[in-house]
Amino acid sequence: MSKYYSGRFRPKNIEKYEGDHTNVRYRSSWERAVLKWLDENPNVIKYSSEEVVVPYRCKTDNKMHRYFVDIKVQFRGGVTYLIEIKPKKETMPPKVRERKTRGYLMEVMTYAKNISKWESATEYAKDRGWIFEIWHEDTIKSLGIKLLTSK
Repeated sequence: MSKYYSGRFRPKNIEKYEGDHTNVRYRSSWERAVLKWLDENPNVIKYSSEEVVVPYRCKTDNKMHRYFVDIKVQFRGGVTYLIEIKPKKETMPPKVRERKTRGYLMEVMTYAKNISKWESATEYAKDRGWIFEIWHEDTIKSLGIKLLTSK
């Protein structure tokens, strides 16, 4: 995701959207593409965006925070997923560098914060019989979702 891309998404199938269908936000072109796919997918019973809030204790400051999960979706057959959408490179720990620059330290802190969120979301989902997954560009493409590309 080379540019920050955000806006409002207007579902065509408002009966499928769980929450306020007039205030659906996306924070990346990938989120927008997934929302469009969910809205048009006949196997999706209902979905929402940033409607599920998971409390978590962050490893960086040991304080409680709130994590707004990107997507919640229920498919036919009753399986429900909580989905975080991230670039693949942000799902892996930063490579150890000799120089501990400010940028490197920010990457380490962000990764630690994300791990805190994802561990809590995994437990939150498991407690409800749901599944937590992180989708990145490979996952999205494997589902046949077309991604916007920068030119």
